[in-house]
Amino acid sequence: MTTITRYPTPLPAPFSKAVKVGGFLFLSGVLPMDAQANIVGADVQEQTRIVLERIALTLSELGASMANVVRATVWLSDLNNFAGFNAEYSKHFSAGLPARSTVQAVLYKSALVEIEVQAWVGMGMDPTDGS
Repeated sequence: MTTITRYPTPLPAPFSKAVKVGGFLFLSGVLPMDAQANIVGADVQEQTRIVLERIALTLSELGASMANVVRATVWLSDLNNFAGFNAEYSKHFSAGLPARSTVQAVLYKSALVEIEVQAWVGMGMDPTDGS
C-alpha cells in the first residue's frame, strides 16, 4: 500500500508545502515571500532566485536536492520576463534541467514568478531521514 505523507506549510494557509507519495515528492507553488508573507525581490531574476532558494531549502529539509527535480511548472506575471527568468533559472540545476511548462498568469500580491516542482526521491526513501 502506498503511503501519502503531507508536510504542512508554516504559512496560515490551507495547503501542504509538500506531499510525498510513492517515490515522488510534490512541492506546492512557491512565491518570492519573506517570513511575513510579503513579496520580495525587485525584478524577475531576483524573485526567481528567491523562489528557487526556497525550493532548494524545502527539498533539503526533506532529504532531497535540486538534482532530484524532474518537473517544474512556472507561472510568470508577464511572458516578456521570460529571458530574465531563464537566465536565473538555469543557474540552479547543475545536474540537468527538469521538464518544464511556463505560462502567464496573474499572481498573488503582484508577484512576478511562482514555481512548483516535483522531485523523484525513490521508492522506500523517507525524505525526512536524510538518506
